[in-house]
Amino acid sequence: MGLVRKSIRLSEHAKRQLEYRGATEEEVFDTIRSQTWGSAEVGRLDCRKDYIFNAEWNNKYYSTRQVRPIFVDEPEEIVVVTVYVYYF
Repeated sequence: MGLVRKSIRLSEHAKRQLEYRGATEEEVFDTIRSQTWGSAEVGRLDCRKDYIFNAEWNNKYYSTRQVRPIFVDEPEEIVVVTVYVYYF
């Protein structure tokens, strides 16, 4: 994958998912720029990164939040189509 120099844009759906699932744009951008990309469904790509959380989410305490953006690598930019967030 290498260093990502393209701009990264979040779809409207991805922006809504960030709010609903509790991640930040900065985490999504950092994950895409720093982690190895893999294949996801429908020809899309994904990657994952764990962040220290040490807080409550939905009334339960978690030490780690994992951010998993699903995106398309287009010629001029990377478009994030959705974001999954896992707590453990």
